[in-house]
Amino acid sequence: MPRRTRMYIPGLPYHIVQRGNNRKACFVEPENYRFYLQLWQELSLRYRAGVHAYCLMTNHIHFLATPETETSLSNVMKVVGSRYAQYFNKKYHRTGTLWEGRHKSSLVESERYLLTCMRYIELNPVRASMVNKPEEYSWSSYGANGCGDESWLVPHDDYLRIDRDPGKRCYRYRELFKDRVNQKDLHLIRKATHYCQPVGDDRFRKSIEKKYNIKLGQMSRGRPAKK
Repeated sequence: MPRRTRMYIPGLPYHIVQRGNNRKACFVEPENYRFYLQLWQELSLRYRAGVHAYCLMTNHIHFLATPETETSLSNVMKVVGSRYAQYFNKKYHRTGTLWEGRHKSSLVESERYLLTCMRYIELNPVRASMVNKPEEYSWSSYGANGCGDESWLVPHDDYLRIDRDPGKRCYRYRELFKDRVNQKDLHLIRKATHYCQPVGDDRFRKSIEKKYNIKLGQMSRGRPAKK
């Protein structure tokens, strides 16, 4: 029996994470990264999902995006994942699944955590000691958000509110990166991703449950168990 399509609340941002099967590499050369991003650019437009930030790591991906419909993000992830796996398997003469099950998603409380989540995503290569500064990494959205590079991204309102002037906005955004994401927020984002729960406090979770008549549940206490 096929899995039900995961539903998202239109107009609210989500942090999306998907890992390679057995934590193996999904990207091995620059062409792979470019092809994957081309798929996202094409299909996020087709299925109406605005992408605000992203980072492609060697064996997993991060995206921050807002769907316009309940199925926007599910459709993007399904088609991008399938097309990229076909491309990757054919190019490297392999068979079998490329991705580790379904993607994980966390609703983000935009007023408090959207910019923090953007920093979390774009600082991934720095935390992994792949680069010293986020601008040194080619496969993230930092160049667009922090330096004003031409991009297909859809800026979130919280990002635009940093400053009306694009140049000053980029400068003030870069200034946010002088401080790393603190341990409390790191733990919250990682735990929310692990359990597919909102990045926000209990007040936010309860308000979403009441407004949309859904049950989000709660995250387990403590840190996720190590595999």
